[in-house]
Amino acid sequence: MEDATSRPDLAHEATGPLSTGETSALNELVADAARQVPACSGAAAVLWRDGEAVALAASHPSLPELIEVQVRLGRGPVLDALADGEPAGCPDTLEEERWPEYAATALRQGVRCSLSLAQRAGAEAVCLSLFGARPKMLGPDSVAVAERLIAFGGAVLGIASEYGEAQRTARQLRDAAESRAVVDQAKGVLMHALGCSAEEALQRMRQISQAGNLKVTDVAARIIESRGEAGLGLR
Repeated sequence: MEDATSRPDLAHEATGPLSTGETSALNELVADAARQVPACSGAAAVLWRDGEAVALAASHPSLPELIEVQVRLGRGPVLDALADGEPAGCPDTLEEERWPEYAATALRQGVRCSLSLAQRAGAEAVCLSLFGARPKMLGPDSVAVAERLIAFGGAVLGIASEYGEAQRTARQLRDAAESRAVVDQAKGVLMHALGCSAEEALQRMRQISQAGNLKVTDVAARIIESRGEAGLGLR
C-alpha cells in the first residue's frame, strides 16, 4: 500500500455534500484506526445514509478501490458487517472464497487480511475497514480497539450531522425572513404606485409571478428596482 493520504468521495452521493464536521470526523476515524489498531497497515471508512454509501475516507489512495468493488458488486465484508451488525473478517485474502472479487482486488494491492465493522444509528451508519499487509494479523485485540474507535466516531458523526441540520435550518429561516422583507417592501411600492391595498398588491405580484413563471421574490425585487410601474406594465 502506498504511503499517502486520500479523501475521495464515492461516485454517487445520495444526500448532498457532507458538512465540514462530518468530513473531519470520517478522516479522523481513519487516521486513528491506522495509527492505533494493532497490525493495521491502513484503514477506510464509509458513511451510509438510507442504505446508500454517500462518502468515503481512506488512509491510502489505493484503498477506496477495495470499498468500491464491494459497493458495485453488492457483496463483501463491509456489506456483511453493515447487514449483520457484527465484525466481518477476512483472515487471508489468498484463501478467501466468500468474496472472490474483493479478495482478488486486495491481493493486487498487497492486502493479506482485513476486518470490517459497522456502527448504525437510525438511517445512518459508519463502516470502518482495517487492512493488514500480513495474513491473520487482525485478531481479537484489533477488534476491541476498532470497536471503541467506531463507537466514538459514530457519535462524533451524529453530533456533526445534527449541527449541520441546525445550520441548514438557520439558513432557511434567514432566507425566508429576507424574502419576506423583499416582498413587504415591494407591496409598499405597489400600494403607493397603484393606490391599492396590501392584499391587492400581493395578489398583483402573484399574477405577475404566474404569468412570467417567476418566483414571487424575483417579481418583488424587480418591482423595487423599477419603483412600481416602470418596465412592469402594472397599469
